[in-house]
Amino acid sequence: MDNGVILSGKALSDKIKAGLKERLADFPERYGRVPHLAVILVGDDPASQTYVRGKEKACELVGIRNSTFRLPAETTQEELLSRIASLNADPEVDGILVQLPLPEGIDEAAIIESIDKEKDVDGFHPLNVAGLWMKRPCTVACTPKGILRLLDEAGVELKGKRAVVIGRSQIVGLPTAKLLLDRHATVTICHSRTKDLGAVTREAEVLVVAIGRPRFVTGDMVSEGVVVIDVGVNRDPSTGKLCGDVDFDSVAPKASVITPVPGGVGPMTIACLLENTVEAFLRKKSAL
Repeated sequence: MDNGVILSGKALSDKIKAGLKERLADFPERYGRVPHLAVILVGDDPASQTYVRGKEKACELVGIRNSTFRLPAETTQEELLSRIASLNADPEVDGILVQLPLPEGIDEAAIIESIDKEKDVDGFHPLNVAGLWMKRPCTVACTPKGILRLLDEAGVELKGKRAVVIGRSQIVGLPTAKLLLDRHATVTICHSRTKDLGAVTREAEVLVVAIGRPRFVTGDMVSEGVVVIDVGVNRDPSTGKLCGDVDFDSVAPKASVITPVPGGVGPMTIACLLENTVEAFLRKKSAL
């Protein structure tokens, strides 16, 4: 790749976290305390444990108070709802995050809906989702928010651009498409049943890939100069190494900007979670 830019989410995340640390330095004096994030982890899923440890370290780094509640896999839905209710009622807790996925037998939608909208730092609560689509004040989901921050960091002008999002999940694909629309991009959402997907993706000037299939997008599916944001985190079936939804080696030579995996979108998700926690704290303080 001669002219393309590899867009490091890690570098931007480090910059955001340094800014937050500086910003939080006088919070104890100004507000009497720092923001407080409560994380609930149910069961012993290895990937979830890794994500939660990453969140704990990030909180410690910037100066956000963190409480992690590790609950056994046998925890019932009622017990989990009770724990969330107590955190909702605690005035010292500003953000609540329930690590997904949850064990079988627990209704994820019911759990997400039970979190106080103002403490929902993941941006998954139905009222936050509705706020995004209705252009009302809301907490934006961390990964889509991080994607837009990366595009801004790269100086990508979105107005009038043809943007294609592969993936239609509530967590990434749909909110990312809405954020791109709000920046005046012309957005196409594709998915596993899209016919002749390559014909659509070759039209893209900005391509966001969140389909959950290793190396799914290949060089013949993109045009020269495309901006590529790879949201996927997969294990390469042949090497066992981490890889994205984009075949980096064949796509990168054509891309003007591309995110790597690892080190691209992933670090931004945590940085935006920290930002959302600080914003939730400040909203509460301004409402008092």
